[in-house]
This record gives sequence, structure tokens and C-alpha cells, in this order.
Amino acid sequence: MRTMRGLAVCLVAVALAVVFLGVALAGDAARVAPVLERILAKKELVVGTAADMPPLNMTLKDGNIVGMEVDIAAQMASGIGVKLTLKPMPFNDLLPALEAGQVDLILSGMTMTPLRNTKVAFAGPYFGSGKSVLIKQEKVASLQSTEMMNNPDVTVAALKGSTSQLFVERFAPKAKLVPTDSYDQAIAMVLDGRVLAMVADYPICNVSVYRHRDKGLTTLKSPLNYEPIGIALSPADPLLLNWAQNFVTVLINSGELSLLQRKWFEDASWVPQLK
Repeated sequence: MRTMRGLAVCLVAVALAVVFLGVALAGDAARVAPVLERILAKKELVVGTAADMPPLNMTLKDGNIVGMEVDIAAQMASGIGVKLTLKPMPFNDLLPALEAGQVDLILSGMTMTPLRNTKVAFAGPYFGSGKSVLIKQEKVASLQSTEMMNNPDVTVAALKGSTSQLFVERFAPKAKLVPTDSYDQAIAMVLDGRVLAMVADYPICNVSVYRHRDKGLTTLKSPLNYEPIGIALSPADPLLLNWAQNFVTVLINSGELSLLQRKWFEDASWVPQLK
């Protein structure tokens, strides 16, 4: 009888140990992949975007957000069977939102800089960009290099918190820099003569020239530097990073990324629909 009672006690102890082990393992899994677990539990991928960086991301007159990065985000969400939610905000607010858990990842023309990489993880790059200037045609001869920009008589605008701002601060510290909350604000300053030029990513400058083709704007023939663009993610979720990097690898090697680039960079039919 004592043997049977002892056996029963042992079985209960083993069962409890298994339960506790399961809970512990589940807890460890959540700690290893807290963001990915949140995405799967909510069945929703929340992506941060500035929504004003054509053709990577932009807002149309009807309020819809579209662009190459939006298509990439949609494929990521579809691949794991969850819905996509885009969360637009000023570019300078994106990293704080990621760190606060308000977004799951960032797809918004974000350069993979060493300084940013000390705070967040990056998957990619999925795109290569570089800096250029948006300037009026009659003034372009006065701003062909960073040496010409590095002058106290030169005033330029750049997106606040962007690598464009850092670029000016590093390579043209003598120039007067006006940080802006959006590209539209910076473009308006170029058009009304408050600044000589806008410093921005090369594709954005090119799209801005086409978008305002009746305003006499132009840009440089080639970028001033090279910048790798990647997906920003939480550094606390290695499984999410692994998933995102594998996604980018397949996107590139399958040829799908090339198709998306042709769609958004070679066909300008979306330009008249911009907000």
C-alpha cells in the first residue's frame, strides 16, 4: 500500500515537473523571440514608415500608403499568414517607436549605419542608395561636391534624424543646415528660395525632379556616396532577425526584388496620384 502511495506521489511529481518544464520552455521561447511571438499571437505585423519617401514609401491623395517597401512588407506579412498594418510617422520618430515596441519593424529607406546598429538590428541590405541634392537648375553649378557645400554662405535642408543630416554635419560642417520634419517641407524651402538645396537620397531627389518637372529643379548625375538600406528590428529577438534576413535573401535571389524595382523605379504612373 505504501509502495502504491509512493508510486502515486512520484507520478504526480513527474507530471508537475513536466508542466513546469513546459512553462519554462515556453517562457524561454518567448524570451528568445518576444517580437515574433507577439506578431503571431496578434496575427498582425506592424511596420513603421515615414510614408513620404517615394518611390520606397509614399502617401497617395486617397490616403493609401504605397511603394516598393510597402510591397515588401506585404510579402513578409503574407509569408507568415498575418495581416499587415502600416504605422506612418515622422522619420525621426521611427527608431524610438521600434525601441518602445510600438512597431514590430521599420521599412522606411533606413540606412544601416554603425551607430544605428549599436541600438537596433538590421536585415539586408535590400537596396543601395546614396546622397544627392535637389536644387534649381540655374544654381546646380554652384553645388557639385561636398567641398562646394562646405561653405558658410550655403544653406541646405535635410530630413531631421536622417543620414542626410549626418552627411551634411560630417562633410559640410560650415554650411547652414535646416533640419525638416518631412521631404515635402524641404522641397518647399528649395522652391521658395529659403535654402539652396535639399540633401536627400538619390532616388528621392530624382522622383522630386520628375514630380515638380515644371519648377526647374534638377539633381546630380550620380550619388555622392553609397548607403545600404535595410530592415530595422529589435535586437532582443534573434529569431525575428533570422526570419527577416532569410526573407531578404530569398527576395533578392528569386528575382522578386528586381521586379519590384522595375515596378516602382521605371514606371512613373503613380506620380500624379501622390498627395
